[in-house]
Amino acid sequence: MDVERWAETPQWYVLHTHLKQEERANENLRSFGVETLHAKVRTRRFNEFTGAPTVITQPLFPRYLFAKFIVREQLPKIRFTRGVHNVVSFGESPAPVDQDIIDIIRDRIDEHGFVKENNELKPGDKVVISAGPLRNLIGIFEREVKGSDRITILLTAIEYQGRLVVNRELVQRAAG
Repeated sequence: MDVERWAETPQWYVLHTHLKQEERANENLRSFGVETLHAKVRTRRFNEFTGAPTVITQPLFPRYLFAKFIVREQLPKIRFTRGVHNVVSFGESPAPVDQDIIDIIRDRIDEHGFVKENNELKPGDKVVISAGPLRNLIGIFEREVKGSDRITILLTAIEYQGRLVVNRELVQRAAG
């Protein structure tokens, strides 16, 4: 898709927010009529003195949220929205996010905006990614990851939409 056409159609983008301003940015964007995706997780923490558990709400991707907008028309307004630090870009222009990635995240979110927990996986379980740009990738479940690791995975997935980088030693020339 050429730059002129995607700049005039609504696309999903990742927005980098100010520290602990994800909810503020999300509400401000929604008030403008911008479609957003702000996934959250519930985590349990224990009081260090009493040992009592407390449930805390945190963003799935700390300091990031998704927004669908038309770059040519809305980019300046999005950039100057309270709570938004900038739009994630590779090079000079914002990097659109594939609809498949948005769908994968949405499929895991309940009606209250929280990511559904998957308590079935245990370290060592074999897993296969079933949808999206990394479909059929096989791996071993190691552990739950913290927010900063989820951000690395997100940004890596977005960058892989455009290119694939591999070691020469791992590649063979295709026959034929």
